[in-house]
Amino acid sequence: MRILIINPGSTSTKIAVYEDEREVFSENITHSAEELARFARIVDQKSFRKDIILSVLRNRGIDPAGFAAVVGRGGLIKPIPSGIYRVGPEMIEDLYKGVQGEHASNLGGLMADEIARPLGIPAFIVDPVVVDELSDAARLTGMPEIRRRSIFHALNHKYTARLAARELGRAYEDCSFIVCHLGGGITVGAHLRGRVVDVNNGLNGDGPITPERAGTIPAGDLVDLCFSGTLNRDALKKKLTGRGGLVAYLGTNDMRVVEKRIQEGDPQAVLLFEAMAGTVAKQIGACATVLRGRVDGIVLTGGLAHSRTFTDRIAESIAFLGRIFVYPGENEMVALAVAALRVLRGETEARSYS
Repeated sequence: MRILIINPGSTSTKIAVYEDEREVFSENITHSAEELARFARIVDQKSFRKDIILSVLRNRGIDPAGFAAVVGRGGLIKPIPSGIYRVGPEMIEDLYKGVQGEHASNLGGLMADEIARPLGIPAFIVDPVVVDELSDAARLTGMPEIRRRSIFHALNHKYTARLAARELGRAYEDCSFIVCHLGGGITVGAHLRGRVVDVNNGLNGDGPITPERAGTIPAGDLVDLCFSGTLNRDALKKKLTGRGGLVAYLGTNDMRVVEKRIQEGDPQAVLLFEAMAGTVAKQIGACATVLRGRVDGIVLTGGLAHSRTFTDRIAESIAFLGRIFVYPGENEMVALAVAALRVLRGETEARSYS
């Protein structure tokens, strides 16, 4: 079965065509700032990006009539349980509205629907970042005015957890894992029998220090900074997410640059590398308490998992908790394809969004 995969980012659109589990081709279509500047809202880019996708397919000699389904990356819709969702009118409305914010990923379901509908085939999204399976206790913060939200790398979390379960010869739903996605943002989740019952909010910078995020900050000092008069609201948010972490200290979010500076004897790079790895390990340890020590495995994944030096440093601190699985990369395209195949083959049912 041939499937089209669409994964829109802020300045690019990744597409891939799969025949069953085999990738036929993939392409990362980049969009210049000038091209995107003429659109008032991100959702206004839909037709522009869709037309480019169809043009690429034509140039590759691929007829969309041969697709069995189109799968888009899920966006910032309402909080939902994990699963594969059929794109329908209510989801389309919420993607247009941006009910939890505007983001390029909102275009995934919209473009999938527009390509699939004329062909009479289903359009799906899979495990968007707003997957919410938190326990009631995990939502509390100590301040009734503020509740914790579940926003994390759900797609790669779920996909790699299933890979680890397969290596163990078990079903994901029968296992307890700690999954750590290591990227520009880092999310660490406690997976208890198929549900992510606790996870840090990767969007707002909660959790470990990351290449671009400050991580959890001492609350009193943050309040003082808010009222210091030196930063406005937007600038402060940028310091937390986008210009925090390695960027704030070292001026780069590229781990390869950091490792090169470490090799050259830069003490600041050594210190920040240690701090980032240490806060990741502490977050993993916290998730182990959520699972009450019954951990079938710790999964390290995401782009930073390509760094053997980084994963080895984390492993030094957490090896006592259980077996460690490393699956480098974001794995988004194959995760979307495999999920759609499960529905098309009748192994699971697509959920309805409401």
